[in-house]
Amino acid sequence: MLLPQAAHAQKKKKPKGQTTAAPAPAPASADADAPAPGAAGAPASADADADATGKPADASAPAAGAAPAGGDQGGMDICQITPDAPQCTAAKEINFGEEAKKKVHAEVYAVQQQYVMKAHRFEIQPYWAFTLNDQFVSHPGPGMALNYYITQVMAVGVNGTWYGGLNGDSDFNFQNRRAARIAVPLNQYQFSGDVNFTYVPMYGKFAGFGDFIFNWDSFLEGGVGVIRTEPIAVIDPDNRKFDWNTLVNFDIGLGFRIFFTRWLAATLEVRDIMFFDKLENLQIGDTSAPASSPTSAYNPATWTDPNSHLTNDVQLQVGLSMFLPTSFEYRLPK
Repeated sequence: MLLPQAAHAQKKKKPKGQTTAAPAPAPASADADAPAPGAAGAPASADADADATGKPADASAPAAGAAPAGGDQGGMDICQITPDAPQCTAAKEINFGEEAKKKVHAEVYAVQQQYVMKAHRFEIQPYWAFTLNDQFVSHPGPGMALNYYITQVMAVGVNGTWYGGLNGDSDFNFQNRRAARIAVPLNQYQFSGDVNFTYVPMYGKFAGFGDFIFNWDSFLEGGVGVIRTEPIAVIDPDNRKFDWNTLVNFDIGLGFRIFFTRWLAATLEVRDIMFFDKLENLQIGDTSAPASSPTSAYNPATWTDPNSHLTNDVQLQVGLSMFLPTSFEYRLPK
């Protein structure tokens, strides 16, 4: 409703070429020297917009002492009008040419893309395993894990560890048997293999040496597989000899990776391999009975404990992770 009123309040523009009508005659003046309208020296049709020279005044020209029309002050910037303004003083103190030549560090974004994209890449992880929870016999060995990342955080793969020929009876166990005449059943391992699922719930970075930044992630792992074990004859080593047993195992692990490049990382993992193992029987059978007797010390059926025992083989695995292909492209730009 107010817009038409605002429009009526605007001054009407004169058409081109049209002059303003002559002003009304001035009232009589006491000054006798003032020429009357229409008298000599004062044309009756004088234009009110004309200046003293007789030329028509330009309606677009600013009045004397008035600022030029428009927000840019007639093409002058703020520093020309007020050179003491703070932004103008700061601009004088900065040499932009010299600033452009300076070497600057790469930008760091507040929300940055992940350093490594793992989706649809293969991971090859060679490692070395150490036993953590068995003070009587150790089971070190080399291993290899192969994983394929279905998504950025989920992978499926296989891993295997070889222990054959590397199991070691500890000095503590030997001294314990000799001093106390007490023997502990021992088992050695040949190899283990598992099908695993990996989930990566955490990733981040931390500052290292100088300006170097370490990118890391942490993963959970779990699966099922097989392990081959064999009891070591300790209770009756003169008469007992055991064969290898193939057993089903379940494993869970927690791992940590530190990335050196976008395809190479150091890996540290703690894994618990759980299975029901067969141990040597602590009881020696009847040495006077024939070998065919079910209670004979020479019958292989009496060498093994009739009950299976839950075994937790906790391992520390130290290795490297290599992601293939070694390069990748982000789906979205930075």
